[in-house]
Order: sequence, then C-alpha cells, then structure tokens
Amino acid sequence: MSALFDKHGGFRRLHSFTLATIVQIETLRFCRRFLTHDVREAGAKFYDPKGRQYDQMTQAARSGRQNIIEGSERSATSKDTEMKLTDVARASLSELRGDYEIVILDRNQLPWSVHAPEAQAVNAISLDPAPFADDMVHESAKHALAQRQKYATWLDVDDAVVVANAMHVIIGRALNMLKRQIEAQGQAFEATGGFSERLMAKRIEARAKDQPASPACPLCGQPMRQRKSAKGAFWGCSTYPDCKGTRQV
Repeated sequence: MSALFDKHGGFRRLHSFTLATIVQIETLRFCRRFLTHDVREAGAKFYDPKGRQYDQMTQAARSGRQNIIEGSERSATSKDTEMKLTDVARASLSELRGDYEIVILDRNQLPWSVHAPEAQAVNAISLDPAPFADDMVHESAKHALAQRQKYATWLDVDDAVVVANAMHVIIGRALNMLKRQIEAQGQAFEATGGFSERLMAKRIEARAKDQPASPACPLCGQPMRQRKSAKGAFWGCSTYPDCKGTRQV
C-alpha cells in the first residue's frame, strides 16, 4: 500500500518555509518595537490605540507559516488540499506585505524601488540548504535563525521604514517561491493523480485478486468472465456475443 500515499512533510527543507519563519519572527518583533498600543509616547508616528494593526499583522504572518506546514502534511492524501493551503499561505503573506507597505506610506515614505541598491541587496541574499539529520525541529529552528542573521543589517536598525522595506522585499521573495510550489504541486497532481484515484485503483486491484483464475474459452481460447443467470453462476466468453462459449463454475 506504500504507493497509495504521496510523500508528505518535508516542509522544513523548503526555502519558502525558512523565509516564512523569518517573516513571522520578525513581524512579532516589528510589532513589539513599532506598533505598541500608543506609540506616540515613543515619538513615533504610527498610532494603533486598540492594537488592531498589531493583531492583523501577527495573524497574517502566522497564517503564512502554518498553512505551509498544514499543506505539506496533508499532501499524503490530498494534493488538492495541499495546493489550496499553499495558496492560503501565499494570500496571507501577500496581505502582510500590504500592511508593511502602509506602515511605510504612513510615515510619508515610499517602498524601495526594485532597482534601489537596498532592495537588490536584500533580494540577493542566498539561503543555505537545510542541513537536517535526525533532529528536525531543533535543526530547523537553528537554521532559520542563522538565515535570519543574513538580513540583520536591515532588520536590526531602529528605523521602522528600513525594517518595513526589508520585510516587504523578503515577503515578496517568499511569495515567488510559493507560486512556484503551487505550480509544481499542480504538475505532480496531473502526473500522478489524486489520492481518491489511487484508492479506487487499489480497490479494483484487490477485488481482481479475489476473483478465481479465468479459464480459456473452449470455443475460441479467449479469457472467460464469470457471469450470472437465473440458473446460477457460469463462465462466459469475454468476447460475447461474438463467441457464445460457456463453462460451468
């Protein structure tokens, strides 16, 4: 039955998951630093008296990462669900990217141009392959923190606009990765089919094994099929009505 289930899990090796982890960690940190309930006391411009922006951003960041996890785990029995959850992850991160854009605009600044040196530098960061052995959770967390340090030049500054711009670029990169993942998942579904199709094929195969061996037709030598009539079961030629050969069961 091993061929019945697709490979699943493995999300910790995906660069998209590493970036989504960085995005969630840094969004929590960003909101604590720059989006307190009343940041006017700290001399900042953004005012979030009820914490709604804080909640929306942190929940969108969480949804991005968690739906990558759930989609990967569900891939064993449903490619369709995997694609839908990956798309939800992408939608959540896209929403979050829009929030960072508003943070920048609220401070009378513009998001970095894709041609800006800062944007190109952030986008050029190369992520290392995930070096996991037998301690996936520990090593995955260690890996994510190590990759996060590559962005420290922009994420550790005290300027909210610089941090928001860096996050805007990082999220954009994660969105592109997730888009390619969805395309690959669709190609895999097209090539191998879904779980329901394989389940039906396995059932048909099992039922065929339960059937007795088919004898040859005494008239034409072709395989026979077991049939039923008012008088009971009998073997009939598979080429019927061209051949009307029969045998007793």
